[in-house]
Order: sequence, then C-alpha cells, then structure tokens
Amino acid sequence: MAVEVKEEKKDSQSPQFPDTLSPLSTAEILARARAEASERGAPYAGSLSPLEAWTLFRRGDAVLVDVRTAEELKFVGHVPDAPHVAWQTGTALIRNPRFLKELEQKAPKPGNVLLLCRSGKRSAAAAEAATRAGFLSVFNVREGFEGEKDESQHRGEEGGWRRRGLPWVQD
Repeated sequence: MAVEVKEEKKDSQSPQFPDTLSPLSTAEILARARAEASERGAPYAGSLSPLEAWTLFRRGDAVLVDVRTAEELKFVGHVPDAPHVAWQTGTALIRNPRFLKELEQKAPKPGNVLLLCRSGKRSAAAAEAATRAGFLSVFNVREGFEGEKDESQHRGEEGGWRRRGLPWVQD
C-alpha cells in the first residue's frame, strides 16, 4: 500500500513546534508497529512511541485523538490541534457510551488513527474497541501523555508525551 507523505507548510501564523521527527518513513513506522502487534497478538494495529505518533500527526498521515477526560485535558494539558473523544468520563471514569460514534465523527475508519491517554492503558482499551467497531488502522500511543508513575508515585518523569518534549498546551 503506497503512503503519500504530505509536504509540511510553514505558516507565520502557526505555532512553532519542534522539527524533530522520526527519520523513518510513515510506511516504515506503521510496518514496525504492525509487526510488533502481530507478534504480541494485539487486538489492534499496534503501538507507537510518542515521537512516532508526533511524526505521523505532524506529517498529516494520521489523526491523533486524545481519549482522556475533559478534566485531564483542562488541568494537565493537551496536544494542540488533536481532537478529543473521551473514552471514559468524570472522576469515576465511567465508560463513554458515545465513544465510537464520537470517534467516527473525528477520525476516518479507513485512516490511521492514533489514540492517546495518560499512560497508554486506556488508549489501548479504546484502540481495541475501535478495531472491533471497524476502524482499520488504530494505534495506541505508548507512554501516553504523562507516562508511568515514578518511585514517588508521581507521573511526568517516566516517559510520556510531555517528558519527551513534544508540543502541548495547558488551558
């Protein structure tokens, strides 16, 4: 399957984000993730590192969807221009019954869809559900936005989108 790599446009009105991208082509990134997922028997297309996800998102070769709660986006931060579809809602983290319908409105079923949560666990569950619902190329973003807890039980120091120095904003 041929993958078209879109040329990036520099716009003086756009925020300036890091130009650090994976040196791999989109096809190589996706093939590696799919091969790893196949070996593990993953129920979705695969998992990507935050840098790989940023690379595909920045190139326009994938839709990055944040599946955390609205509260997490507001108080912890979020990736600019990434749509939000909560996998779970509220402080009780109740499964969003409209998740798949809302995801269909934000991301094409045949396209590359990257799901991001806090640590990569909820987005993995969301990727599995999306795959069962007919999304053909759904990937989990490993490490999530904040990464795993450190020895002091704090997030943000052990990997994650923010720790990797990728673009994010906070309301």
